[in-house]
Amino acid sequence: MTKKYLVTSALPYINGVKHLGNLVGSMLPADVYARYLRQKGEEVLYICATDEHGTPAEIAAAEEKMTPREYCDKYHQIQKDIYDGFGIRFDYFGRTSSEQNTVLTQHFCEKLVENGFIEKRMTKQVYSHADGRFLPDRYVEGTCPHCGYEKARGDQCDKCTTLLDPTELIHPRSAISGSEDLEVKESAHLFLLLPKLEKEVTAWIDEKEKEGLWPAQVVSIARKWIKEGLRERGITRDLKWGVPVNYPGLEDKVFYVWFDAPIGYIAATKQWADEDPAHRDYMDWWTESPETKYVEFMAKDNVAFHTIYFPATLMGSGENWKKVDVLKGFNWLNYYGGKFSTSQHRGIFADQALEEFDADYWRYWLMANAPESDDVSFSIESFVATVNKDLNDVLGNFINRVLKMTAKSFGDEVPSGGSFGPEEERLFQELDGLLKNYSEALDKLEFRKALGFLRELWVAGNNYIARTEPWKAVKEDKDRGAVILRTGLNLIRLYAAVSKPVIPGACEKMATALNLSPEEEAWPDKPMKEYLAQLPAGHAIHNIDPLFSKISDERAEELKARYGAGEEGEK
Repeated sequence: MTKKYLVTSALPYINGVKHLGNLVGSMLPADVYARYLRQKGEEVLYICATDEHGTPAEIAAAEEKMTPREYCDKYHQIQKDIYDGFGIRFDYFGRTSSEQNTVLTQHFCEKLVENGFIEKRMTKQVYSHADGRFLPDRYVEGTCPHCGYEKARGDQCDKCTTLLDPTELIHPRSAISGSEDLEVKESAHLFLLLPKLEKEVTAWIDEKEKEGLWPAQVVSIARKWIKEGLRERGITRDLKWGVPVNYPGLEDKVFYVWFDAPIGYIAATKQWADEDPAHRDYMDWWTESPETKYVEFMAKDNVAFHTIYFPATLMGSGENWKKVDVLKGFNWLNYYGGKFSTSQHRGIFADQALEEFDADYWRYWLMANAPESDDVSFSIESFVATVNKDLNDVLGNFINRVLKMTAKSFGDEVPSGGSFGPEEERLFQELDGLLKNYSEALDKLEFRKALGFLRELWVAGNNYIARTEPWKAVKEDKDRGAVILRTGLNLIRLYAAVSKPVIPGACEKMATALNLSPEEEAWPDKPMKEYLAQLPAGHAIHNIDPLFSKISDERAEELKARYGAGEEGEK
């Protein structure tokens, strides 16, 4: 029986500011889920970290005339501030360049060597004369020999997801300089002997598929790897920036970022525990146990590493490490059908988004359109329409009307008098069903479906007000008007609770309007007839400014001009 939940999301790479697709493909849905669990009273630990090693960090640091450490210090803080701005509530946001990750990565290497799953080999690596350096796999580009994609990387083709070796690419070139003046040289490296672990990994995937806790796409990606046959994978690189290799004769090399980065989840948990060692133990979360449910969120390009590579590392250690129970994989969020691109000024990136609108505007659209079963295209037109219709016209309008009508007819407190009638009974029944559906969808990590039920909950309140016409009732039967508006105020309390995982900022304002503390926004655990009677008559309330503002056509055109859209953005 599950007693606690370990939640992780794909580690954002340190190189620059992330776009909206990075958020909705990992961190945001993980945050929504973790918030939901916390409201239900579950014990939750949401861990993430910046992924800081590898060539991109080295190159970006050189471009900014910094050391890799200085560069990572800068962008770790920049990214943390942005995620704070989006309301991403990590329990700990660590770093893969931490001492904890160095110690743990070297520990796993030692155990894998001890158990016969790592061996030293001479390898052929690509050396770029123009760049004066060995090129890591992902910094060799060329045509994929399997599908013909012309921008495949040396480690993986992004189009067909086949794992590659850089020497397999057709017409290889340096991704740094574009030079084709490449030479293959020999260099000693460590290899993880995945074929020796294939049987154990396959049995584990079989078990996960039977449990039905992985989306079909996740299972399909894992099966594709197994079907092709696992190959030995190099886990060291000729770089300076990274976790030093603790193997005789290879001390001048570092571990491949895809070896140390997943270990960073464990290391970040240890960073968290080391801040309060008297009360925290990272092994309470990372020891295999049915009492801990490990739920992981990531985009589809990371899935193979977390269904094959990282589990194999854990298994090969011979130790009892916790492996993922539920892996929620996401497709791509595109921008008007194309990729987000900083260099081409295509798309809205996370820091820009917060400069334009409050985080809740973005959180709601992204979760309502989460790319779960297929890729999704972001457009400013869709964003504006959703904000104006759902957040402003449905939710915001309901809150505003109920508070204003109550203030006008009854002052600054919950009105007294009257009792529930047939219309309220109808409402209770509708809300009980919708809340059940909403909660079940969140439990199953079906976010688009969940957001549909959340909107229906808001619509139910609007329909109730339209049917009961409190503006007339207060004139004809004051007690009846009191019942309707008292129910409306309790509906605001309901919306503050059930909407909090998705739009936490707006929910804090709702709680303020009702003079409630955040602790009173726990997940509803009573039938609606009981729940919607909990704000007592005489309880003080406050009017507040509108929660959301409509986005005008003029503003929409400004956004399109600023960030690129449609044909113009495709140039």
